[in-house]
Amino acid sequence: MFDNVSRRGFLRTTAALAAIPVLLPADPAVAAQELPDFPAEVALYRSAYRNWVGEITADGLWACAPDDPDQVVAAVNWAWRHGWRVRARGASHGWSPLTITQGTPSDAPVLLVDTASHLTGLSLESADSVRAGTGVTLEALLTHLEEHGLGVTAAPAPGNLTLGGALAVDAHGSAVPARGEQRLPGHTYGSLSNLVLSLTAVVWDEASGAYVLRTYDRADADCAALLTHLGRSLVTEVVLRVGANTNLRCVSRTDIPAAELFAAPGTGGRTLASHLDRAGRVEAIWFAFTEFPWLKVWSVSPARPLTSRQVRTPYNYPFSDSVPRPVAELVGRMVSDGAWYLAPVLGNAQYDVAALGLVTTLSADIWGASKNTLLYLRPTTLRIATNGCAVLTSRAQVQRVVAEFTAFYRKRLTAYADRGRFPVNGSVEIRVTGLDDPADAGSQGARTPLLSALRPRDDRPEWDTAVWLNILTLPGTPYAEAFLREIEQFMLRTFDGGYAEPRVEWSKGWAYTDEAAWSDDEMLDTVVPGSFGEDVWGQASRTLDRLDPHGVFGNAFLDRLLR
Repeated sequence: MFDNVSRRGFLRTTAALAAIPVLLPADPAVAAQELPDFPAEVALYRSAYRNWVGEITADGLWACAPDDPDQVVAAVNWAWRHGWRVRARGASHGWSPLTITQGTPSDAPVLLVDTASHLTGLSLESADSVRAGTGVTLEALLTHLEEHGLGVTAAPAPGNLTLGGALAVDAHGSAVPARGEQRLPGHTYGSLSNLVLSLTAVVWDEASGAYVLRTYDRADADCAALLTHLGRSLVTEVVLRVGANTNLRCVSRTDIPAAELFAAPGTGGRTLASHLDRAGRVEAIWFAFTEFPWLKVWSVSPARPLTSRQVRTPYNYPFSDSVPRPVAELVGRMVSDGAWYLAPVLGNAQYDVAALGLVTTLSADIWGASKNTLLYLRPTTLRIATNGCAVLTSRAQVQRVVAEFTAFYRKRLTAYADRGRFPVNGSVEIRVTGLDDPADAGSQGARTPLLSALRPRDDRPEWDTAVWLNILTLPGTPYAEAFLREIEQFMLRTFDGGYAEPRVEWSKGWAYTDEAAWSDDEMLDTVVPGSFGEDVWGQASRTLDRLDPHGVFGNAFLDRLLR
């Protein structure tokens, strides 16, 4: 996709992808011809679809922006009667084909339902719960909570994600309890889906012969499939359990060698596991072909430490929110001139920008209300492709998982480079979370999300932790898919259920062949369903089919995955 793209053109494209989708009002005559009898009260548009990196695109699709859930139902029933499919769209901040599949033509019978325009209501339901429309952004949600002294333990870094999109793919942050730390009421170390108390979805009603709104309590059996539905449903509103807000200190370091941070367990030193023990909240960003990762460590800190700078707003790493000129120049040469051999130079440039930026912006040691340290990634950052998985294991085995993964990654990256191949030019990112314990919701009989990667395994009660592993590289990088397939197959061999087991991260890249992601038949047919268990996978698939027997909420990829 990057053939003949200039450096300036690349940056213009990046900026354009960062913008909110432009919805052009439809010509009423054209709309009447192509969408006969469409509900007059629902605003229609023509709209392009672009995923986060622009690898999945579709131009000129019909879209609508319902004012409220009732208008959503009207649009869905129109789609069902006319043989169309409905795809909910929030921020389009994802990589996998869960919303739109590549190659979807502009005249496809696909209707985008934009949730972010109007499904954005926010109100406190009680002293420890919030009612939210699924089009609300995480930043707006967390800001609302902060204003009422409430918050969450962890959240994804981008604040522009819509709540509905985040819940559909069990979005998460990075947190486990530090040694001696007790979970606060209303908080969870698992995914955001684990905070849901109830949700309202558009489902088929046999009695009325139409799609209707139905609210499900967390204890309802059907709710378990809707908590992480992968886009196979449409949820309009949720009630979330929340707890007292906390102040967090975030200290960044770039002086610990990867060999020490990711060392084999038992070697001592400043390992990732040692930071987990002390603080419980870590993230490591290891730029390709460098030796010193950028390590972030969050810790609960009610009062501001003497050396910390207080922050009152999020996004406190401006050097990572834009594309600095040295990085832009290198990226431009790589994508326009095919100079992929510059990957080691780019990796070191990214490290230098981070190390210097932390100093010059006084952001190496910051403190403030949780939102202001948890949200740190703007849409203007460099758009980059990523694979992803969660490795379920016990807390005691986290360092072993990290050590084995990083050792294999380094070995294979070096072997590729020795042959003049540079499949990775971004970074490895490592986060650690707890699993989805439904008791955290504080709701009697609460169900566990069926398809959350953080769903505990009943037969492995000692597995209480997930290590999230991501490898980032520019779209179109030669040999990337083959390299990522090697990594994926390594993880399946190594974390084979003995002491750990991987599950895919729904929104990222997975099921690799040598040519493409989301394409390996064995992964799609056997490995991914098997990682949840035949009973759980079957229950989720059957429930989603029953709630949408006409397949209105789906696409070709989901049809293939959940068949």
